Amino acid sequence: MRGRLSAAAIVVGAALVAGCTVTDGREVSPAPAAGSAAGGGNLDAPAPAATQTPSAPTTTPKPGLSESERGNSSAAAAVEGLAVKGRAPMTGYSRDQFGAAWVDVDGNGCDTRNDQLQATLTRKSMSGSCEVLAGSLDDPYTRSTIRFVYGGTSEVDIDHIVALGDAWQKGATPWPFAKRVAFANDPLNLQPTDAGANRQKGDGDAATWLPPNKPYRCEYVARQVAVKKKYALWVTAAEKDAMLRVLGGCPGQDLPPAGPQPTIAANTGGQAPASTAQRNSQSGTRPKPKKASGSLDPRFGTCGEANDAGLGPYYRGKDAEYDWYIDRDGDGAVCEI
Repeated sequence: MRGRLSAAAIVVGAALVAGCTVTDGREVSPAPAAGSAAGGGNLDAPAPAATQTPSAPTTTPKPGLSESERGNSSAAAAVEGLAVKGRAPMTGYSRDQFGAAWVDVDGNGCDTRNDQLQATLTRKSMSGSCEVLAGSLDDPYTRSTIRFVYGGTSEVDIDHIVALGDAWQKGATPWPFAKRVAFANDPLNLQPTDAGANRQKGDGDAATWLPPNKPYRCEYVARQVAVKKKYALWVTAAEKDAMLRVLGGCPGQDLPPAGPQPTIAANTGGQAPASTAQRNSQSGTRPKPKKASGSLDPRFGTCGEANDAGLGPYYRGKDAEYDWYIDRDGDGAVCEI
């Protein structure tokens, strides 16, 4: 079949007439002229390397996520990374084990309670730069508007998304005091809400209590997951099932960022108290409830013991029990959970 040229030969010949070299279907710069050091038009000489096509850019992680959270921003996926165990006993638990209510952990000059009220209330009135005297809360738990008045019959509590008692039973017992204080004052774990809803929740987890406002449950559970992941707390099997059931209705729910607060508090507001078990061991006897004498709780010796029994907080002007305890932070409430 002499005299018949292939299609490829015709393309190469046309390219040579045009003064270009063809390599792998891409047109590149002309070869060096005849007599040059490159060999003057020798077709056997290697063609210049073609420019490489840039590789596809890598996916940019979502802003606000810590390094450990990047690539795993799904709340449901994060649930699968939590350890599953049974509940530990409540032995030794008291509110005091998580520090005073409330500590200025971030060092901004305001206690955590007032920080939360400032961040969430609208139509606020203030005393100075820290103390909130009044305001309105659009409560996500109950989908109602609540009026907060300092020293009055306020119905606003600061809820721990992961309750302190729940944390105690799921990994917090051996923590250093500074970590428990950080946990109790971490904005990621705090939500101003209706006092009644907060008391109803108690130390409940996702398996035993969810906000009455159903549309908020996805965000609420996602925050619980974020808190437990940040502080390496475990979940029970029933709790895990409940979390996945809620998040199954919102598969696009993101895991909230861990936030800037360290898990070890630089300011603990004081020294760690002895646990109830330690106090009993040191005294060798079981503490007796204080008798009623006008200013003492006739049933419990401390707020911690009242909380252990599922009671508190008590409010000034509303609960008689308020007068039995010392309101150290002057917020109109004692024995806050």
